[in-house]
Amino acid sequence: MTTDGLPAWLDPVARAARSVQPQQLSSFLPPESGAGRQSAVLVLFGEGERGPELLLMERAGTLRSHAGQPSFPGGALDPEDGDQATTGPLRAALREAEEETGLDPRGVQLFGVLPRLYIPVSSFVVTPVLGWWRAPSPVGVVDPAETARVFTVPVADLTDPANRATAVHPRGHSGPAFLVESALVWGFTAGVIDRIVHYAGWER
Repeated sequence: MTTDGLPAWLDPVARAARSVQPQQLSSFLPPESGAGRQSAVLVLFGEGERGPELLLMERAGTLRSHAGQPSFPGGALDPEDGDQATTGPLRAALREAEEETGLDPRGVQLFGVLPRLYIPVSSFVVTPVLGWWRAPSPVGVVDPAETARVFTVPVADLTDPANRATAVHPRGHSGPAFLVESALVWGFTAGVIDRIVHYAGWER
């Protein structure tokens, strides 16, 4: 994992990752008891026709948890991923992204991790892993039972106030949301994007 060779526009994200505290990202923090299923997501930045962009996917509507929701590629750590406190989340994020989107992990430069966060509805303890798509590869749906579609969102659309909204969860709490690429991005994924946009100084 290194920040060497990152484009200048990613420098604020890398700096924020080194200093941000869990409470600055979410009010849902991992249980002190250590309970919860360890997992990781890949927050992958690339450069497209409209400049900086972020890779997202839409989960299949038949999945048991978070069905039909736009999300980062990712999933639970497997034993072969290794130590959950060190390199395990890095390996899991890349492995899951390859399985879900066909991404070639050799073209991804990991440059940081955010503090672990908690998703109460599914009991996942999630490590967001930050990546730079140094050598883009073709991506798409690999297994329709897992993924409905794979798409990129320009950062310019995520920072546009016209695309911002507030989503109210069925349990009553509210959070940020984004209306982009014919998708409503909400929940955990939108919360992470919202905080990255804020701490990177990209807000408009």
